[in-house]
Amino acid sequence: MASNSLNLTAPSAADASKSAYDAALSASGIKRTGAQANTAAKGSKTTLGQEDFIALMTAQLKNQDPFKPVDNTEMVAQMAQFSSVAGISDMNKSLAAISARLGATSTADAMSFVGRNVLTEGKTAYERSTGGLAGAVELGGAASDVNVAIADKDGKIVKNLQLGEQPQGTATFDWNGKDDAGNTVENGPYTITVEAANKSAIVAATPLVWAPVQSATLVPGGEPVLNVAGLGEVKPAAVRKVA
Repeated sequence: MASNSLNLTAPSAADASKSAYDAALSASGIKRTGAQANTAAKGSKTTLGQEDFIALMTAQLKNQDPFKPVDNTEMVAQMAQFSSVAGISDMNKSLAAISARLGATSTADAMSFVGRNVLTEGKTAYERSTGGLAGAVELGGAASDVNVAIADKDGKIVKNLQLGEQPQGTATFDWNGKDDAGNTVENGPYTITVEAANKSAIVAATPLVWAPVQSATLVPGGEPVLNVAGLGEVKPAAVRKVA
């Protein structure tokens, strides 16, 4: 008569170690791929941190096969490697913080702009005390034709400046304040628009104008902002030149 009894086998040390390993992974929010889990849980972590590494190492030591203990040399090498990676990660964070601090504009730097004229991106330009105005055009590529149109406060075009062929980069312009007939124009502030082309291809062109900085706003925990006449708020990093 056939026996219906079940053969129960005690779990091996390897199985116990694997179970503890999986438990440590699960506690860290990670599911191991393979026979026991072949898909990652939604929202689970994909990297191990320092606490996860220590938890896994502890589980490995507790559940190691007494006849095949963990190689001390290999374990020390793994710990040293993890320590180096953790140290580099912390160092990168520190360097990033230092870089951000060095690149940021201080309160004193922002206040030094007040009362001065800055060259920055914008379309509203003011006359100089001697008449006329100056500015620049930032070109995204080489251009065979660059035109700067200057309109008065009523929107009427009073002057077109042909800058001709220009390489990629910044091209400056200077208007003497007179129209094509030689008459002095005094109806600002003026609006600057630019067009650039390389034969039949349009080239990206950005107008740069000179404008006075009226004040500086200090943002708690952030970078100060310059209040520029006709342009509004401008970040100090956007300033190309100061006069």
